[in-house]
Amino acid sequence: MKRIGVVGIVISNPQVSSIEVQNILSDFSDIIIGRMGIPDLEHNIGTVSVTVKGSNERISALTGRLGRVQGVNVKSALTKVVTE
Repeated sequence: MKRIGVVGIVISNPQVSSIEVQNILSDFSDIIIGRMGIPDLEHNIGTVSVTVKGSNERISALTGRLGRVQGVNVKSALTKVVTE
């Protein structure tokens, strides 16, 4: 069973951490439906919204790895919508 959800990522000082975030997102490309990134150059932060479809375990693994990156804050919201 796969659930639909959204992962919100805020990257402080993206020049330092964005490559690592990109690499992690690439590792989890099998559960990513889409993503949108918006830079805030004035405040030197970046935000990324990622729509995911996967098992609870796989989504948790993604957010766990992202949360261990220095300067990265991550939150997820999973819906009750379940697919096969």
